[in-house]
Amino acid sequence: MFCRYFYFFSLCLFLPTQRRCSLGHVSSSHSSDTASLPGFENLTMGYNKYLRPYFGGEPVQIAMSLDIASISSISESDMDYTATIYLRQRWTDPRLVFQGNKSFTVDARLVELLWVPDTYIVESKRSFLHDVTVGNRLIRLFSNGTILYALRITTTVACNMDLSKYPMDTQTCRLQLESWGYDENDVTFTWLRGNDSVHGIEKLRLSQYAVERYYTLVSKSQQETGSYPRLILQFELRRNVLYFILETYVPSTLLVMLSWVSFWITLDSVPARTCIGVTTVLSMTTLMIGSRSSLSKTNCFIKAIDVYLGICFSFIFGALVEYAVAHYSSSQNCAAKTLQEGPANDLTKEMEEVNIANILNSSLSSYKQKISFSSIEISSDNINCSDLTMKTREKIKCVLRNKIHRIIGYFTIQNPSNVDHYSKLLFPLLFMLVNVFYWAYYLYF
Repeated sequence: MFCRYFYFFSLCLFLPTQRRCSLGHVSSSHSSDTASLPGFENLTMGYNKYLRPYFGGEPVQIAMSLDIASISSISESDMDYTATIYLRQRWTDPRLVFQGNKSFTVDARLVELLWVPDTYIVESKRSFLHDVTVGNRLIRLFSNGTILYALRITTTVACNMDLSKYPMDTQTCRLQLESWGYDENDVTFTWLRGNDSVHGIEKLRLSQYAVERYYTLVSKSQQETGSYPRLILQFELRRNVLYFILETYVPSTLLVMLSWVSFWITLDSVPARTCIGVTTVLSMTTLMIGSRSSLSKTNCFIKAIDVYLGICFSFIFGALVEYAVAHYSSSQNCAAKTLQEGPANDLTKEMEEVNIANILNSSLSSYKQKISFSSIEISSDNINCSDLTMKTREKIKCVLRNKIHRIIGYFTIQNPSNVDHYSKLLFPLLFMLVNVFYWAYYLYF
């Protein structure tokens, strides 16, 4: 019944003004000046929308073009992007050829009476056709049987991202169009004008990305049910790193430089140096947690920003450990000096109080014995293991003891103040060297 009403409507559209139409019938005068549109007669009388053009013969060639209206969001956690596109499809249906050289735009709701391609968006998670105030579709008929079918679609498409260089990464995303049911024997897809078939993408202004380049491809999808035509729009997005430099890289670098301030504070200032070390470590930990909170679902990736924050944390923690080593070495040296100076002070007091020669000689002999024992404990090089009275087991223990003391002596810091002196040069120099390798690798490799 709807087809019959559409037939009468189309006749009324192209008949002269002398003819009057009503919803159920057509009344005309006996004037010989009549006109009709054969295409609409075929549409209502002999047109079968369930059969494609050239059914049983050559495949239908469908040319497409795209307008990218916007890319509203790009999600690293969900690995997808949301875009609003204008999809235009053109094909020729010889059943709709009519005389003349004009084109007519008809109501988009009449698309239900026409055969249209079963195009779908590959890897689409969510899609919808805009319908305010009516469905955003367009149907335009040309005299040679060409049909223009345009749609306004918002779709969320999956995009596999490699975040190993985040935030200095470049992501390659695709928008793929494919026929769902008709294989390459029934339809073929082509871009209308190659790369010029896509418009609007070069004018996009995104919050974190900039479109570097894009290009179109024609491909095929091999499925179990056949080979299906596919069109691909591939575009590259480079992330704007300036935001992350100001948000993460600069604060972490300043925290590392702040930890170096402790090298200029004396070893005796324990609260000051400890406060600087602990504060910088906690601040760096908070910064690392904050950088990961925005990408909570992609923690499996070791990103470039994680590497840099790990480097900064290592330098800050190293500065704290450096003070612990220097302070421990300083306390050990003070204890050794006290041990060596103690017997000498006792001997002086005894010489002042007692003037008897025998007591003096006995005191001196006891003092020499104490000095010899302390020198044996402090310096293992003076231990003689070649004494003939020593047993073989004792000689082996003596040799091993000497080796251990010698190895420990290599790592013994004689002057703890030199630790801070060397750290003032080594820490900044090593940090600059690591930064050169880091930025060179992630920017150029």
